Amino acid sequence: MNQNNYLGTEKVGKLLRQFAVPCIFSLIISCLYNIVDQIFVGNGVGYLGNAATGVIFPITVIGWGVSLLFGDGAAAALSVSLGRNETKHIHRSVGNSVLCSFLLGVVIIAIGYLWGDNLLLLIGATDANLGLAHDYGFIIYAMMPLALVQNTLASIIRADGSPKYAMGAMLAGAVVNIIGDPVAIFVLNMGIKGAAYATILGQFVSFLICAVYLRKSKTFKISLSSFRVDFTLLKHVIALGTSSFLTQFSIVIITVINNILLVKYGALSPYGADIPLAAFVVIMKLFQIVLNIAIGIAAGAQPIVGYNYGAEKYDRVKELLRLIIKWTTIICLICTAVFEIFPLFFIRMFGADGELYTQFAVLCLRIYLSLIVFTCVQKVCAIFLQSIGHAKKAAPLSVLRDVLLIVFSLIAPMFWGVTGIFWAAPIADIIAIAITAAVMVNLWKQLDSRENEVRDPEAEKAALQPSHAGVIITIAREHGTAGKYIGQLVAKKLNIPCYYKEMTALAAKESGLTKEFISNINSNENAVMKELYLSTNVIQQAVTAQDKVIKMIADAGSCVLIGRAADYVLRERENVVRIYIHAPKDYRVKKVMEMYGDTMEEGRKSIERSDAARAAYYKNISGFKWGDVHQYDLCIDSSVGAEKSADLIYEYIQKRQ
Repeated sequence: MNQNNYLGTEKVGKLLRQFAVPCIFSLIISCLYNIVDQIFVGNGVGYLGNAATGVIFPITVIGWGVSLLFGDGAAAALSVSLGRNETKHIHRSVGNSVLCSFLLGVVIIAIGYLWGDNLLLLIGATDANLGLAHDYGFIIYAMMPLALVQNTLASIIRADGSPKYAMGAMLAGAVVNIIGDPVAIFVLNMGIKGAAYATILGQFVSFLICAVYLRKSKTFKISLSSFRVDFTLLKHVIALGTSSFLTQFSIVIITVINNILLVKYGALSPYGADIPLAAFVVIMKLFQIVLNIAIGIAAGAQPIVGYNYGAEKYDRVKELLRLIIKWTTIICLICTAVFEIFPLFFIRMFGADGELYTQFAVLCLRIYLSLIVFTCVQKVCAIFLQSIGHAKKAAPLSVLRDVLLIVFSLIAPMFWGVTGIFWAAPIADIIAIAITAAVMVNLWKQLDSRENEVRDPEAEKAALQPSHAGVIITIAREHGTAGKYIGQLVAKKLNIPCYYKEMTALAAKESGLTKEFISNINSNENAVMKELYLSTNVIQQAVTAQDKVIKMIADAGSCVLIGRAADYVLRERENVVRIYIHAPKDYRVKKVMEMYGDTMEEGRKSIERSDAARAAYYKNISGFKWGDVHQYDLCIDSSVGAEKSADLIYEYIQKRQ
């Protein structure tokens, strides 16, 4: 509660600095391995070495994506469990995530070694750089399982309340790599193999430091039982980590397509296949640094934005949006100016191997990075939309620029040759920022209109109703079954309180979020992309507050709880009776038509949307299928009538007592 108040009252500029700066540093450190390799390989081996590491890059990104799938997913699950004060199974989520990261690392090793050079040729290697790519890649593969585990653990350690430890582990590995690269390449004269050995040594050091943390973790204790596979937990972890994986996967697709196109069109140009490929690798490293700074600003702001949006403090939400875009724009414009004025400095930093290479690399750096400000602003806007739970808009915007880039990378070189691949970036940036701007202007208008709305005072008045010790009845129901009315009848017969909207009002009072916002997390309007929507920070915060209130209500005594996955939230309590109310679809359509005045078609669609939203919400909360009869003590077909259904439940309760 105090943390919530802090997010809602402290100056937004101060909050943004507090949250964004560590996030930026973590992202920069995480990409140091590859960038440092690139610098020393370029200077020690030449542009063919850069091209070779560029060939291996998509494979390492796949590994990175897998580690984030389980790492960010487990971190989110850990945070949610802590918020709900449900720490019993955290160690199993951690153990399963670590195990899966390790096993998929082994899979990557197997594919890399068994497919061999044919895989490298498929993703862009040439005859000239194939040997170097082989030497570098076959060493990098060896550390893949432990590297994936290390990155998974880094996310978990941050969520466990030790972000400095996680950063220290990554920094230690980066330092080892930075020292090891020049020693191995220049002193020991190991060439590109030396760069690979330095990289895996740094990764191993980071892994050891992260592994040691498991002995002193704050909220969980790892044992052998933690690694016993639990598919229910894994589904929940994967759902929460999918967004991070897809972001990395899109990078893989873009890189592989560009590698293939650069080799194809480069071979038809005076530069050959390897010069464009090497130049693209260097330019992408510079692009990666700037983009990580922008993403760090937006990702750091996520909990602040999410909380203030949920609390309907729209003036603070708008101020945060202004600051995020302002600082992203300033940093990107400075970087753009430096890149455009001093391109040769950056190209030489990664090794300048011949006049032809330098000439091409300088030209393409200026082209590709000319509108990086648009790239970064577009990306941070997508993250901002995800922060406020607008998954339907955030998801397409997050991949918009990448899709456009692929399309224009395929089209542009047909007209402009190999340089057309680099021109595809500013073209994609212009279109993406125009579409994004239209979405954000519309959002700004919505925030303006909501800013003057009067806040519902019901949440402040919400209070627990008097009760006595006894049974807790949870009611899950299909839309159109009159489940709410049946629950109210049962409560009246038993002379106990019934909670429906009162739950969201109490959760609003507990969290500082609004009653309407919490109520809508289970509404049918959010049914599309429900899993992504429910994985956002602010939604998980609302769910956590709601779960606390459900337990608080149950502690107060006998009652009826309608909806909100209360049966799962109270799953470990013995005095709970779990009811599921269903009915034939035709009956429910008729009921919806009577209650809301819908047409038959409108009634059918309303039922489908509402039931889909409830099922997605329940699965996200519990990992189980909503409406599975094995999860309930009593299932009632309400087509027998509401009063009869209430009588049946009442009789069942009396017999149990």
